[in-house]
Amino acid sequence: MATTIDGDRSATPVHLWIVGLLATLWNAFGCYDYLMTRMRNTDYLKSMMPDVDPNAMLAYVDSMPVWAAAGWGLGVWVGLAGSLLLLTRSRHAVWTLGLSFVGAVVGIGYQLMNPMAGMSGGMATVMPIVVIVVALALFLYARAMARKGVLA
Repeated sequence: MATTIDGDRSATPVHLWIVGLLATLWNAFGCYDYLMTRMRNTDYLKSMMPDVDPNAMLAYVDSMPVWAAAGWGLGVWVGLAGSLLLLTRSRHAVWTLGLSFVGAVVGIGYQLMNPMAGMSGGMATVMPIVVIVVALALFLYARAMARKGVLA
């Protein structure tokens, strides 16, 4: 099933709206997490990882090198922009989501190579991999939609 926005562009598959909406929600949460961490909201941090001291977590974030912190910010904020561009059927979603993937690899790569002491479990081991896989999948999806002529 597809809908047509205008006569010059390919029909929009329904899955684009589904993926675009889910991607926007996913990346919006990443931005929320980034803001809550940067605003030093210890209640939020404690709710996300109850077994980790929020002040130790903030000290870890504060000790990150600039390039790792920039990768994290790039990954979440450019990811949100890319998701919105996907919903508007813009071809710019491809490179934007690609840049978000690079940011995720840089930011999370640092965290995987330099884990915080005392942090273990799903949030520390599985979630970083999920974030990278989702960022890659969104980039590949946008690239496929551009190749099919859905993004213009």
